[in-house]
Amino acid sequence: MRELRVRVGDQTLAVVDEGPQDGEPLLLIMGLGLQLTAWPQGLIDRWTARGFRVLRYDHRDIGLSSAQDHLQTPPLLWSALKHALHLPLQAPYRLQDLADDAAGLLRQLGIERAQVVGVSMGGMVAQHLARRHPALVSHLHLWMTSSGARRLPLPSPELRRLMLQRPRSRLQALEHYTRLYRALAGPAYPTPEAELRAKVEASAARAWRPQATLRQLLAIAADGDRSRWLRELSPPVSVLHGSHDPMLPLPHGRQLAACLPAGRCRFEVIDGWGHDLPAALWKRLSESVQTLASNL
Repeated sequence: MRELRVRVGDQTLAVVDEGPQDGEPLLLIMGLGLQLTAWPQGLIDRWTARGFRVLRYDHRDIGLSSAQDHLQTPPLLWSALKHALHLPLQAPYRLQDLADDAAGLLRQLGIERAQVVGVSMGGMVAQHLARRHPALVSHLHLWMTSSGARRLPLPSPELRRLMLQRPRSRLQALEHYTRLYRALAGPAYPTPEAELRAKVEASAARAWRPQATLRQLLAIAADGDRSRWLRELSPPVSVLHGSHDPMLPLPHGRQLAACLPAGRCRFEVIDGWGHDLPAALWKRLSESVQTLASNL
């Protein structure tokens, strides 16, 4: 394992580089408000054992990468109202910017081409990466993510309620995020309470940037519908989605797969899966990367 700080334009990105240096590069792009440590080590180990060189990093504004606290952040309720009225949103940065960060990271590391896995918001960033920098992406893996189409269903009522809450102290925040992560799990793959709490505490100890989540949320809302250009993507794509995803319900995955190039997309529904990376699915998830590379 190598922990790096890589300068990409005006940003410094925290990166962890694991596995054989001559292995096939596999770039992992994490979701909303989460650090590179949200990728389970057990899942990483499965990929490195298969010979992949696995790269995971903190987005700008997250974890140990460059902070963006100097940027003005519009009020959440005002932004939500503008979004509901289909009015233009001004986000402190865009998903395209995060995609360009990923491309710059690969180039700075001397990597000409990589398989890319994006989860949730990371899958949205990965879509932009494959469109804006197609030569860098050999295979695209989009897990529990969306095209951003407006007609798709909202998160579950419980998740919407939790996401609107603003803890007033660090202790309240630890309790809040433990409840949030519990609500993200699917019925077939629950995570023990102690494990959830330990993950939240470890993340908070590494870096504490709650306002970054709001800025990323605004970037998602401002990005709009990517459906119109998804069919232009050139790499083979796999779309994996849980039948019980409470954040981005299953129609998001189905619609996303339908927008992608016919004959170059593999769509799979995992029964009982929610919106997380439970240990019981590590084998299946890790093997799906190898399967796409072999079949498409």
